[in-house]
Amino acid sequence: MMSKLRPQSSATNPGTNMTDSKYFTTTKKGEIFELKAELNSDKKEKKKEAVKKVIASMTVGKDVSALFPDVVNCMQTDNLELKKLVYLYLMNYAKSQPDMAIMAVNTFVKDCEDPNPLIRALAVRTMGCIRVDKITEYLCEPLRKCLKDEDPYVRKTAAVCVAKLHDINAQLVEDQGFLDTLKDLISDSNPMVVANAVAALSEIAESHPSSNLLDLNPQSINKLLTALNECTEWGQIFILDCLANYMPKDDREAQSICERVTPRLSHANSAVVLSAVKVLMKFMEMLSKDLDYYSTLLKKLAPPLVTLLSAEPELQYVALRNINLIVQKRPEILKHEMKVFFVKYNDPIYVKLEKLDIMIRLASQANIAQVLAELKEYATEVDVDFVRKAVRAIGRCAIKVEQSAERCVSTLLDLIQTKVNYVVQEAIVVIKDIFRKYPNKYESVIATLCENLDSLDEPEARAAMIWIVGEYAERIDNADELLESFLEGFHDESTQVQLQLLTAIVKLFLKKPTETQELVQQVLSLATQDSDNPDLRDRGYIYWRLLSTDPVAAKEVVLAEKPLISEETDLIEPTLLDELICYIGTLASVYHKPPSAFVEGSRGVVHKSLPPRTGSSESAESPETAPTGAPPSEQPAVIPAQGDLLGDLLNLDLGPPVSGPPLTTAPVQMGAVDLLGGGLDSLMGGANFAAPPAGTMPANLGAPLGGGLGDLFDLAGGVGTLSGSYVAPKAVWLPAMKAKGLEISGTFSRQVGSISMDLLLTNKALQVMSDFAIQFNRNSFGLAPAAPLQVHAPLSPNQTVEISLPLNTVGSVMKMDPLNNLQVAVKNNIDVFYFSTLYPLHILFVEDGKMERQMFLATWKDIPNENEAQFQIKDCPLNAEAVSSKLQGSNIFTIAKRNVEGQDMLYQSLKLTNGIWVLAELRVQPGNPTFTLSLKCRAPEVSQHVYQAYETILKN
Repeated sequence: MMSKLRPQSSATNPGTNMTDSKYFTTTKKGEIFELKAELNSDKKEKKKEAVKKVIASMTVGKDVSALFPDVVNCMQTDNLELKKLVYLYLMNYAKSQPDMAIMAVNTFVKDCEDPNPLIRALAVRTMGCIRVDKITEYLCEPLRKCLKDEDPYVRKTAAVCVAKLHDINAQLVEDQGFLDTLKDLISDSNPMVVANAVAALSEIAESHPSSNLLDLNPQSINKLLTALNECTEWGQIFILDCLANYMPKDDREAQSICERVTPRLSHANSAVVLSAVKVLMKFMEMLSKDLDYYSTLLKKLAPPLVTLLSAEPELQYVALRNINLIVQKRPEILKHEMKVFFVKYNDPIYVKLEKLDIMIRLASQANIAQVLAELKEYATEVDVDFVRKAVRAIGRCAIKVEQSAERCVSTLLDLIQTKVNYVVQEAIVVIKDIFRKYPNKYESVIATLCENLDSLDEPEARAAMIWIVGEYAERIDNADELLESFLEGFHDESTQVQLQLLTAIVKLFLKKPTETQELVQQVLSLATQDSDNPDLRDRGYIYWRLLSTDPVAAKEVVLAEKPLISEETDLIEPTLLDELICYIGTLASVYHKPPSAFVEGSRGVVHKSLPPRTGSSESAESPETAPTGAPPSEQPAVIPAQGDLLGDLLNLDLGPPVSGPPLTTAPVQMGAVDLLGGGLDSLMGGANFAAPPAGTMPANLGAPLGGGLGDLFDLAGGVGTLSGSYVAPKAVWLPAMKAKGLEISGTFSRQVGSISMDLLLTNKALQVMSDFAIQFNRNSFGLAPAAPLQVHAPLSPNQTVEISLPLNTVGSVMKMDPLNNLQVAVKNNIDVFYFSTLYPLHILFVEDGKMERQMFLATWKDIPNENEAQFQIKDCPLNAEAVSSKLQGSNIFTIAKRNVEGQDMLYQSLKLTNGIWVLAELRVQPGNPTFTLSLKCRAPEVSQHVYQAYETILKN
């Protein structure tokens, strides 16, 4: 069939034997039956022809598995060609016919002892490719023999087979001791065996990062380096990659390895060159820069990298991506080689862009004249992407090499005069950066830029131009007209332009307040009232507030000195760069991403890092993350005060809330403990105390809990003591007049470990309300809705609905002022409404807050005295027993009770959802309605709110 489709195939591909095409031509019906007969023929030639036909059918996708027993019978032959064909068939069908494949095991065992080493190796190679679990145990004996075979060809094949077997059944390989045999092969006399053993061990080590398989030491490294000179190119790559994972004990050893690896730089295969470069780049870290050898090595690294650029474009691209990393790490290697990175007219675009990037990285005072001349020429090319990048490159040169800034600016002005639209736009974008780098130097060009205002249609260029007009408004007479012209189509602009325009007009207003008042009001109302972009609204409200409350502060904020921009903004972050240097010559170095970013699953991804520099005490690891107990001053700034609600609620996307993980396993989120100023008591086992296993959510989430009562101060129950929990009446949180007719009253309650917000929604408007959703702002304890706000039917006018919204404490944390402030946004089909309320702290008292006595004593002593706070609870006519049981209903547990001089002293403990403990001493004097409460806590700002909780619980 194939010959009919492609009659020329045999002629065009001289590797195909003229006669082989005939195996693909037959389309007869009884083909399988005929082949069966031929396979069982006595004539050797006929057998071979038949097997060839079977393989041909298999290749074009026909199912010839029915012939399995007949083909396997042909295995017993001395003819190498026939054997290869049968083994090929076997590899293909063993998986689908595991029971049949066992028939072939005997032949494998026999072939592994064949006098011909080629047959022994063929048998062992095929064994490794048959991925059938049943067969693997039969293969251990033959494999063990082949690993110790006298012929190196057989040993090198067996080494790779161990890695394949490990992939199928790792335990078996370890039990059989094959890994130790592989390690012994590293000392083999034959370089190819060494290379394959290294390749197999590296492969196995990748899937088991923790195992120390490649236990490299100076002796084994020496053996690898000896084998390196005599291997095939693939062998050299395996050995070099293995060397790159070795950590020399000192700089002398690093130098001697570098000396022996350097000759590989002149290899013809680019993969070998890059692997050698990787080893050298890694070990150079350990060499001191004042060594003569260090500078020799730098000189030796340049020519091979330059040579890679004379290969075909695809290889050039890979080389350039690697060179990009090398230049960022050690620019001195290629600093004299600028010319090879000049673009040729016939380079593909991907090579051109990559070369441009490296040219800028190598630009310096010495070569800037050459570079600029080149870039100016590139800017007149026809390829739009390339021209854009060239114009941008001119700007980057100006920022990088100060002496060239003036020439760069005049070059950019010449390009703007060409009036080519995309050139002008790129030029304006980079001139904005030049202004940022060299303030008060080149502002004379602003007039030229303003002439091109009308031609700008790309968001980035428009935004850059608006920035320039706003920043230098005092130098531009008609700045207000220019900005007003942009304002006309405000809603059609992209976000980037809208944000820039808002800022620019505010700057203009602060510089010329009298003539631009209308303009600023117009932009603020466009940004806050007519826009649905949260970023824009946020910025609008901030400016509005700044301008209305304190214009002087606004001036200081908006017109503050800007920091100069850095030279190269697109450098790879140093720790990532160090990791990528360890992956030179692999896909990671082309993507410029660590393998963990694109390799699926964790297999084979080990984080690598460069060895520490000589003489430096710092470790190669990344610095430890900062300790969690940061002082409160470092916490994020507090959202605007109570009643000032447009904090970052405006940033929230009011979809249904994402319910956090089930409450049962809520570890303290992001060191939530410390947001309140002090870690947990050291006695309590460090700052990662897990929150209590709170009871699971009640099943009827939608139904009101606790009879729908409740309020700001709620007190739902301790362990199962629902009857004793006090819930105050609901209070109005959002009056109808502020929310277009929607009135919301509510309270909070805690029932058997579940916190809920009990709401009453009333529709006092004349239209139906629907599509309700709720979202909380970040708050001190991470309170968040654990389910969407479910209003099952639309709310008709004058109708009221009761809802109990389950809450969890796994939301984002941010310290609020006051601490128990909760800012809420509620959305319906009419609008989004914001309100804030204070939740009582006792909804956060958890059920396992009873501390051991000894622990209580030790902790009380351990907390400094300045953290103790005293409060008076007046008009409370209860006795100590009643007080104790009432408080226990709200998870405040009495640990001990003493009577001192006629006073009852109750020692109590409670624990908050984020793991903070509060210890209390309550003095109750019979007949005296005033109690004295002393509280100790590592986060003293909690004490005031705990005292309020005590008052509420005891008085209701």
